Amino acid sequence: MKKIGVLALQGDFELHIKMLETMGAPACEVRTPADLRTVGGLIIPGGETTTMDRLLRFSGLDKAVSRRFRNGTLPVYGTCMGMILTAREIEEYPELFCFGFIDMKVARNAYGRQVDSFEADVKMKLGNGANGKPFNAVFIRAPQVVELGAGVEVYARHNSLPILMSQGNCLAGSFHPELTDDSRVHKFFIDNFVEA
Repeated sequence: MKKIGVLALQGDFELHIKMLETMGAPACEVRTPADLRTVGGLIIPGGETTTMDRLLRFSGLDKAVSRRFRNGTLPVYGTCMGMILTAREIEEYPELFCFGFIDMKVARNAYGRQVDSFEADVKMKLGNGANGKPFNAVFIRAPQVVELGAGVEVYARHNSLPILMSQGNCLAGSFHPELTDDSRVHKFFIDNFVEA
């Protein structure tokens, strides 16, 4: 199994690494373009978008991640802030960096402030036996999809809004699976996006 990197410039990267290790998947922190060269997939965790904007540009990972993704050698999974970064556009914040891996426009913190955080059981269409019981999705200052391109596949919705989707070699979700003990989404990313 290829090593999965977790972007570790800021945010809740430690919990993603713990989830991967619990699953038996090799994992490491990614802080530099050199770190990125050692991994077969990348998870971009939740965090603070404006801070990540500066850190990505400063570290050179903005260009390094884009280059590897676009040449087909780096599948990416973004959660919460990571989902924002995978979008083509951030509503009301055109100056913030985003990779544009998925044809969608997103709104930051659209579910409310930290005190508005909530959990919801959602049904997922993950296939390969990963369906079944609902997934307990944890939303913390979560983004919402405002526009979604026709080529984007949706795996889960909450109140009719897409919350887990993919396009090409990128998976993105507005919730935090690493805050649960349910590894189905991480497993789905590894099994369906990261080559063995």
